[in-house]
This record gives sequence, structure tokens and C-alpha cells, in this order.
Amino acid sequence: MHRIMDFRSDTVTKPTEEMRAVIASAEVGDDIYEDDPSSNALCEYAAELTGKEAAIYVCSGTMGNLIAFATAGRAGESLLAGKRSHVWCSEVGGFSAIAGLCPYPLTDDEGIPEPSELAAASRADGDIHHPDTTILSLENTHNYTGGLAVSPERFARTAREGKRLGFHVHLDGARIFNAAVFYGVDVAEFTREVDSVQFCLSKGLGAPLGSMLCASRDFIERAKKWRKRLGGAQRQVGIAAAAGLYALKNNIGRLAEDHANARLFAELLKKGGVEVEEYPNMTNMVFFPLRDGEASDADFEARCLEKGLLTHMISPRRARFVTHLDVDRDDVERAAEIVLEALRA
Repeated sequence: MHRIMDFRSDTVTKPTEEMRAVIASAEVGDDIYEDDPSSNALCEYAAELTGKEAAIYVCSGTMGNLIAFATAGRAGESLLAGKRSHVWCSEVGGFSAIAGLCPYPLTDDEGIPEPSELAAASRADGDIHHPDTTILSLENTHNYTGGLAVSPERFARTAREGKRLGFHVHLDGARIFNAAVFYGVDVAEFTREVDSVQFCLSKGLGAPLGSMLCASRDFIERAKKWRKRLGGAQRQVGIAAAAGLYALKNNIGRLAEDHANARLFAELLKKGGVEVEEYPNMTNMVFFPLRDGEASDADFEARCLEKGLLTHMISPRRARFVTHLDVDRDDVERAAEIVLEALRA
């Protein structure tokens, strides 16, 4: 039996031995009293990286986005978000159920709405029949459209239009460092355009858990109350925060390896006749459809697993493979062979 290769997501990574050593030796305190040295250091570094005044550590990206929405808006107001965005499709409607916001979908088939769509979607027109539109949520990289990295220029045009219209502009930057590495820019090229940003430590950066929410000092102080309200304030969180700080200082540059491995995987599948979704700005994700006459979704996953490959059907008849720090070039080549065998079978 081959060892199990897990291409389901970049969330499946395990801490390296170096990261485990950092976790084991982490200085800790009570973070609610703000005396956890590791958490404080992580927050300071995250704020510095993103060009914001302050940051807080949260349990997950979903929690970070929800806290941002609840802090920026009030119940009954409207939030604009892409119809294929993670906050719309995969966060259990938290912005409505908990923050009380009324969502309005935007077209994001290329990873980001057009600036011209924002004014037409806004209800900030003074009409007493309409909920005031107060928040614009953007995503980069954009998961469900193919892991697309939206360019700094394209991102800035939409973000600036949102600000011109008076919205709080939030970036769901779960994988924003993938976008920064793809375009060879500092992450602040993106984050300076928004009022708040959430990014994950537990995806390509390789930490076992956690995300950061970065914004102005006043916004973060108000966000802390929402974090407490949601049960996300923690005590000796430095054990996890130390891993996040290590990830930020050591694992950003290596994201380029994941991008190269994803391109290799796509090329190998294409040579085998697979209709891979091709994008010039793809990062660490490869998508392809299962064609009529090929295996069912469940059969395809089972055939791959028999050969030691864990897979994920992101939606019916659409497969997603994600490269990360726990798979290397040899794994990619073997995974491509297994996929082609499974499809032929």
C-alpha cells in the first residue's frame, strides 16, 4: 500500500517537526487579559504585514468573517457578496443568522464583482423600503471559481468603488498570501485597499488552526466583544498562536511550490485527456468535471482511495484537488496517474 496522499484541501496539513517544537516551547498567558506573549506577538506581526493598526486571533476564517460583519454592520442592513463566495456558500448563513444582515448576491465568476455592479446592487439610497447597504465582502484567492488569484489592480478597482459608495470593505483573504505570492507583491498591495481583512493560518501556511482579523485599532477593540460573544476568546491560546507566527515567518514564500505543483498536476491530467478547468491566474487548486459515462462521484473517490489518494468532489460532478506543503512533486505525479486510472476504470 502507498501512503495516503491527501489532496482534499490545504486545510489537511500537519505541523512540521520545527513547528511542533515551537508549539511545545511557546510562552503563554491568559489572552483575555492580553498577557499571552505568543498571541500578542502574532497579532503585532499580522497587523504589520497587512498594514493595519491591530489584529486579533480567532478560531477560524468563518469566525473571522462573521466577527467582521457583525462589527461593521447592524441587524437589518445589507451586505454585498459574490454569489460563489465562501461567505455566501459555505459559512452557514452566519451573516444573517447571527449578524442579522440581509445578503445581496453579486456576480463573481472571475473571482471578483465588476465595480459597475456595486452601485446597482446598493440599497443605500434613502428609500425607507430598502435595507441600507453597509458592507462589501470580497474574496481573494477565490475558491469556488478555481482558486483564482485576482490581480492587485483589478482588486483595487472594485474595493475603491466600494469605499466611494461608503461601504465597509472586507476581504475574506483566507488565502490572500497565495495571491500575493502569485503576483510577486507584498500582501499589503491588497490589504491596504480594504477596511478589514481575515486570513487563515491553517491552510497553505501550515498552522494547525486559527485565523487573523486585522483592521483599525478601534474596529479590533469592538471586534473583541463579538469574539467574546461568539465564544471565541481563549485563554492560553499562545500554544496555537506560536504556530501561526512560525507559519507567517517561514511558510509564505514556499506557497510558490504549491502553485507549481498544481500547474504540473493540471498538465499531467490534460495530457491524459482530462478537461481541466484552465485559468491563467490559478494558484494551488485544480478543478475538472467528471464527464458523462465516467464513474459516479462516489465511485471515483473510492477508486482513488484504493490507490492511496484522498479526493474531494467540491460539487456534483466537479472534482477539486489542492496542493499544499504535505505533498511534493512525486506525490503530484503519482496522484495524476491514479486519477487517470480511476477515470479509465
